[in-house]
Amino acid sequence: MHISQDKDPSRLILLGRVSGVFGVRGALKLFSSTSPREAIVGYNPLRLNLEGQWRPFKVLGGQLQGPKVVVQLAGIEDRDAALELVGAQVAVLRSQLPPLPADTHYWTDLMGLEVWNLDGVCLGVVHHLLETGANDVLVVKGERERLIPYIRQQVVLAVEMENGILRVDWDAEF
Repeated sequence: MHISQDKDPSRLILLGRVSGVFGVRGALKLFSSTSPREAIVGYNPLRLNLEGQWRPFKVLGGQLQGPKVVVQLAGIEDRDAALELVGAQVAVLRSQLPPLPADTHYWTDLMGLEVWNLDGVCLGVVHHLLETGANDVLVVKGERERLIPYIRQQVVLAVEMENGILRVDWDAEF
């Protein structure tokens, strides 16, 4: 049985990546997977993966700029220093995430769960999720890829974190 990633408070959670530079004073453009996108600026410090090492950077400020978020990090004071960070993954510690209400989950906690239907068939493992206008969608990879809408109580019946299982009302043939 495949068990989801644990909830270790020191575990890193990926929130985006550095996609470019902004201006000449070392500001960075971030692709953010937070919702809303600009929420990434509220995490302090942000950790960037530089040459395989995670380094913390204090966030001095930031804002939404079109589809990207622009952020200023301590110690990055010019365009040349900022250019060295382009492509770096951005993460925070699990302990930096705010607690959620009961029966709600971060996407990162759902990834890796085995998906079982009502007939006792394992449909695969949650690979990632997609955000759509109507509802989120589980991308489940098994003998083939399935897109399953994340609709609580209709399609997603139970999330058993302790067992590493997500139970769904979904036909194996669909």
